[in-house]
Amino acid sequence: MPGRKRHLLVDTLGLIWGLAVLPARPTDWDGAAEVFARVGDGLPRLVRVWADSAYRALSEWVRANVLWVLEIVTRREGAVGFEVQPWRWVVERTFGWFNRYRRLSKDYEHNPTSSETWIYVAMIHRMSRASLPDKNADNDLLRRPNKRRRKT
Repeated sequence: MPGRKRHLLVDTLGLIWGLAVLPARPTDWDGAAEVFARVGDGLPRLVRVWADSAYRALSEWVRANVLWVLEIVTRREGAVGFEVQPWRWVVERTFGWFNRYRRLSKDYEHNPTSSETWIYVAMIHRMSRASLPDKNADNDLLRRPNKRRRKT
């Protein structure tokens, strides 16, 4: 089965606004251009998009096709070794959420549309779980029984 790449447009909470699952052959910025083209004018309040340095070539396309500002998040000058980049962790966390779902932990799907559908299903699950009320400690149904202690 050929490899695929997942290209995402997420908000600052890590929720998906745009998605494209494409073959691994196109470059990252080709995939981002596909996501931006799919989103199109569907996000009228979107002003700024943060991206890492792999998407630097995309800045001309963004300037010509959409009204967003593309900010490239780069490493601090003189940084040595690994350094957390601002806002980069948001999309990485979203990819980490996918690993909690068996169908998304590996690329099992033969059809990219099917992969996209399962990603949307996983995000719907995440969002619906986040909207549940907090568990009430006074609710007897939610209380776990005390563990029995073994006599030694």
